[in-house]
Amino acid sequence: MKRYLTAIFIGISAVVLIIGLGVDLYWSGIAAWGITVICLIFAVYFTKYIPNDENDEKH
Repeated sequence: MKRYLTAIFIGISAVVLIIGLGVDLYWSGIAAWGITVICLIFAVYFTKYIPNDENDEKH
């Protein structure tokens, strides 16, 4: 399950950014970009759980 979290967080960040910039509120742009950056940081963190097939062939 953890290996899919990278794709999930990238998708969530895209959705948040599209919705946040589409809504015309006072702080919506800053909030959308802030949540997007946090989601992308989580996505980068969970890339370590993606299996690397190259290492499996060497062993």
